[in-house]
Amino acid sequence: MSGFIEVKDLVKVYSGNVKAVDGITFEVKEGEIFGFLGPNGAGKTTTIAMLTTLLVPTSGTASIGGYDVVKRQKEVRSIIGLVPQELTVDDELTGRENMLLQADLYNVDRKEAKKRIDELLGLVKLDDSADRLVRTYSGGMRKRLELAEGLIHSPKVLFLDEPTLGLDVQTRAVMWEHIRELKRKSNMTVFMTTHYLEEADSLCDRIGIIDMGRIMAMDTPATLKRSLGGDVVSLKVNEDIDFTETIRSTSGVLDVKREGSSYRVKVLSGESAAPGLMQAIARSGGTVTYVSLERPNMDQVFLEYTGRSLRDAEQSGNGTSLPPFAVMRRGR
Repeated sequence: MSGFIEVKDLVKVYSGNVKAVDGITFEVKEGEIFGFLGPNGAGKTTTIAMLTTLLVPTSGTASIGGYDVVKRQKEVRSIIGLVPQELTVDDELTGRENMLLQADLYNVDRKEAKKRIDELLGLVKLDDSADRLVRTYSGGMRKRLELAEGLIHSPKVLFLDEPTLGLDVQTRAVMWEHIRELKRKSNMTVFMTTHYLEEADSLCDRIGIIDMGRIMAMDTPATLKRSLGGDVVSLKVNEDIDFTETIRSTSGVLDVKREGSSYRVKVLSGESAAPGLMQAIARSGGTVTYVSLERPNMDQVFLEYTGRSLRDAEQSGNGTSLPPFAVMRRGR
């Protein structure tokens, strides 16, 4: 393995012989945005807790930047940042004071810290609100402050545990733009969990899907979607004729389903198959009145590899209770 984050045969068993993580192996490359997807209780948060030194693995190994997460905890903590799901900012301090406190916890030089704070507050668009008490901030502003705090010591790896959970669509978009900007400017490695599959699809270089403590799939979003076996072309014709066999014999067609005058055609490539389908139907005496192209999405990928949609999985899953992430953020 040659990743910046390397995980090999990692296991975590809780009391009662509850195996939260069951021998996972993977790597995350330097500079990539890696998405870790799975329902509640799948092992996502437990994995992050082990990688960020909050939990000791039962067995297996993990390293970040060459430092073992058990044997070299101090070094690991010096090169990672963490934005937890739970808010840890102090409501009775200003945004700037919260940042200064975080800088002190990481022993950042005070002069350098002030410069860094100005840069980060500008990055997350809080410079105009820096000297207001955090209790006057909206939920989105607090999340952005958490992001800035996680970056105060210029970490090489940033862990984001559900960074946009509970935020409105516009605020989520702002958060993701901040994350993209970080990658462009610093080549930072980002390890994130999210329930928003469409965001993982657009943001992540690679995605890992974990369920019941095991890695079910891992690849680029495009490759994971291609693994489902093709696109779907939906057609509607204005003749009451069965064109099923005509469609089935067209190049690139994998499967066809008819419902009245409508057809759902699974094909290798929608863009190349659609013109041929329309021509074949025309040659057989039909006229296509409607055509649309559907490509596999991450919801379908999740369903394929876990046997359930993420929404269904969330309703039935039980999250693991862990020590608060604030232990690491506030109590180094």
